[in-house]
Amino acid sequence: MSQEISLAHFRAWLLAYAEHIEAIEAQLTDLDAAIGDADHGANMRRGMERLRARLADPGLQCDDIGALLRTVAMTLVSTVGGAAGPLYGAFFLRAAQECQGGSVVTLVQLARMFRAGLQGIQQRGKAQLNDKTLVDALEPAVVALEKAAAEGAPLAVALEAARVAAEAGMRHTIGLQANRGRASYLGPRAIGHQDPGATSLYGLIRTAAETLGAAQPASLASRR
Repeated sequence: MSQEISLAHFRAWLLAYAEHIEAIEAQLTDLDAAIGDADHGANMRRGMERLRARLADPGLQCDDIGALLRTVAMTLVSTVGGAAGPLYGAFFLRAAQECQGGSVVTLVQLARMFRAGLQGIQQRGKAQLNDKTLVDALEPAVVALEKAAAEGAPLAVALEAARVAAEAGMRHTIGLQANRGRASYLGPRAIGHQDPGATSLYGLIRTAAETLGAAQPASLASRR
């Protein structure tokens, strides 16, 4: 039985992610202080505050998922400082292009959206797996989501598999030397520190599992 993720679920995901980032701002700051500019927490929190305000704006017209994600992309690009804004913007912008104006998406479509988002980040930041960036959390999550979708797994199971993979990827960055970003200037001294970008990205997958994974089977949703 297929499950469809609605526009309302996407809004709930984005609001949950904003709350999550605000809750871990200090952690992100501490992680970035060790290997970066110590601004990832503040930058992400500022973007999430603006995103929450944007989503609460009664004048916001987003009648389909693609329009919503494009709004997210533009908001983050314009308000999140450092490298994170353009990277997260690229993720949501490319994901939006896969929606084709729909108000619901299936698990298969969601996997395609996340793959497109990953490609957008990689094209923008030139990072690959094991470069000690947010890609190290996102790419394993995308692979897990695609595998689950191909196997016909329930939506909640697929998203939990993606969450587990993202968490493992995030923690894997502790043992990596950075090849991108400011942390790359530290050479071996970056080893032993968890990447802040991978940490904020893990939160994106975690909150997706908690909110998008709650979508009902299409046949049940249609009865409401």
